[in-house]
Amino acid sequence: MFKIALVRPDEAAAVASMVKALLEEIMAATGSNHFKANEEELRARCRDFLRQGHYTAWLAWAGNVAAGVLTLTEARALYAGGAFGVIPEFYVAPGYRSKGIGAALLAAAREHGKARGWTRLEVTTPPLPEFDRALRFYQANGFEVTGGKKLKTMLTS
Repeated sequence: MFKIALVRPDEAAAVASMVKALLEEIMAATGSNHFKANEEELRARCRDFLRQGHYTAWLAWAGNVAAGVLTLTEARALYAGGAFGVIPEFYVAPGYRSKGIGAALLAAAREHGKARGWTRLEVTTPPLPEFDRALRFYQANGFEVTGGKKLKTMLTS
């Protein structure tokens, strides 16, 4: 059994730990160092984002163990018809996958977005084909492929 809970700023350490695991899993699967996974920096940044109200997070708890995390932020775009939610980080620990935790975290994000009048939720999968399973999960939970690849250009070093 698990419980989904909205994260408070003082719980940033649990979010940072889960996000670090996500980033490390992506880097291990792709053989590339795409991210900085310093847990102390992640924790401080998460706490600041939560305090400022720019970021919302939910944790899935299996007893006293964090089993999954979903983070959410608001964006605006003409193509989306207004405000919408972006899921920057979404992770379920390997031992807890296929147990309904991911779907429950998405349900919390959907409720949050509907309450704010958002038009949609968007998410980018980790690199494919390494994470085809993630793509199938999103599709099974009502997401559709909109094309393209996620690209970036750094503004700071």
